[in-house]
Amino acid sequence: MTERTRVAIVGAGPAGLLLSHLLAEAGIASIVIDSRTREQIEKTIRAGILEQGTVEVLTESGASDRVLTVGRRHDGIHLGFDGELHHIDFAELIGRGVWLYPQHEVLIDLIAARLADGQDLRFGVTAQRVEDADSDRPRVIATDAEGAELVIEAEVVVGADGSRSVVRQAVVGSHGGYFREYPFAWFGILCEAPPSSDELIYSNSPDGFALISQRSPTVQRMYFQCDPDADPQAPSEEEIWEELQKRTPGTALNEGPIFQRDVLRFRSFVAYGMRRGRAVIVGDAAHTVPPTGAKGMNLAVADVVLLDRALRALLLERDERPFDAFAEQAMKRVWKAQQFSWWMTSMLHQQPGASDFDRMRQLGELRTVVDSTAGMSYLAEAYTGWPLPAR
Repeated sequence: MTERTRVAIVGAGPAGLLLSHLLAEAGIASIVIDSRTREQIEKTIRAGILEQGTVEVLTESGASDRVLTVGRRHDGIHLGFDGELHHIDFAELIGRGVWLYPQHEVLIDLIAARLADGQDLRFGVTAQRVEDADSDRPRVIATDAEGAELVIEAEVVVGADGSRSVVRQAVVGSHGGYFREYPFAWFGILCEAPPSSDELIYSNSPDGFALISQRSPTVQRMYFQCDPDADPQAPSEEEIWEELQKRTPGTALNEGPIFQRDVLRFRSFVAYGMRRGRAVIVGDAAHTVPPTGAKGMNLAVADVVLLDRALRALLLERDERPFDAFAEQAMKRVWKAQQFSWWMTSMLHQQPGASDFDRMRQLGELRTVVDSTAGMSYLAEAYTGWPLPAR
């Protein structure tokens, strides 16, 4: 069975759903497929720090109003080191902020918007491969929940299908990218407790990094640096709280029952390219970053804003120039985000085998940031997000 559409989108994550939403504004039809069920997508809880530009895209396009009512604006973060907390005031420094709004909430909003608009969104459909990427009618070969083959023929195929992207193989092959594995991971917990801080705390301590984050007035998310092979079930709750408290000196953490624990590995990846012919990859299919800089979902949105403009020019005006320039323009932001994420990660974590000199130099780097308006402004500018192209 072959179906035809203008844009075939593989992946119903933030990138794929938002692209479908923006294209529909211009009257460009799309089919979005995802191997997961709607329930699986909406109930997979993930972190979510949204840059101001991301929030503006979601609200101005009508994709989400809840981000402003359920989400919480944060106008800064706390950097903890050498036994002290230092506030980085985004609003005062650059007049911008971020929103704490988990990714699954964004997905709930986007799915609701797509279905309310009568768009073609299909769950339980698994992409197998992309054919004829170099032609003007590329095809997605997929199977539905019953195992029947489905062929989607389109003018453009977009891979928004995550770090194990099928579409990426059609663009750059199985291993076509720059890769870095970090020698540590995050031990993460969800607990029932009130917030321990009004804003996020990024803490550098001699025992390793810790992040004190939030989910809601009654549920909190916290992390501490650990070995990548750590067993999340091994430590007791008492040992976990002792480790978190030890790494956040000067802050009395509000403790509560821990109902979820996991270990999050750190990897960076950037594909050698984001486009081949009429096949394009965006979001985690094209790049991943460590979570320290809060860039993952925001980079996906930035990709989509650029690609939306390029596809409107290509499909409505037959102007190929923005489409041809898309990958190069997107990569400029991707590498800026990689640099910022690497910088935050290296500045805050204890590196295995680090010397006393390395430790003192790291503290000097942190002191350089908080003692300088220029240093704090750079962190604020990068954390809250560089401006997005006008829509």
